[in-house]
Amino acid sequence: MNPKDPNYPKPLSKAVVAVMKANKRANTKPELAIRALLHKKGLRFRKDFPIKLGNRRCRPDIVFTRIKLAIFIDGCFWHQCPEHGHKPMANVEYWERKLTGNVERDLADTTLLRANGWHVLRLWEHVPVQEAVDFIMEKVTVIRGTCS
Repeated sequence: MNPKDPNYPKPLSKAVVAVMKANKRANTKPELAIRALLHKKGLRFRKDFPIKLGNRRCRPDIVFTRIKLAIFIDGCFWHQCPEHGHKPMANVEYWERKLTGNVERDLADTTLLRANGWHVLRLWEHVPVQEAVDFIMEKVTVIRGTCS
């Protein structure tokens, strides 16, 4: 999905454009809360770190480079959470292509990372912060134990 592609659907209003431009790609509230707690617990990591894999690049929200763990905190709307994701009623074609493209990119990134030896965690933004941190810490412990 390339906005410069002439077949790329166009938003219907300036309000939609303004809302989309206001959305952050990185440093969302869930990411900040999870990172703060991970850091408080003594874990060190990279944030919004670009990983180049062949001719493709992805940017996980949290990356433990030494153990090759990539963590994505996926927004329920943008990544179509089965519990909270919804499709807007206006400009259906635009949103269908946009949201489907996000999900397809997520799957491609996850597949490519795993094929290149990375561990991948995808967490929904609605997961309570402490639960997300506990899950991440458990995964880090397991991976470190197998890498020793």
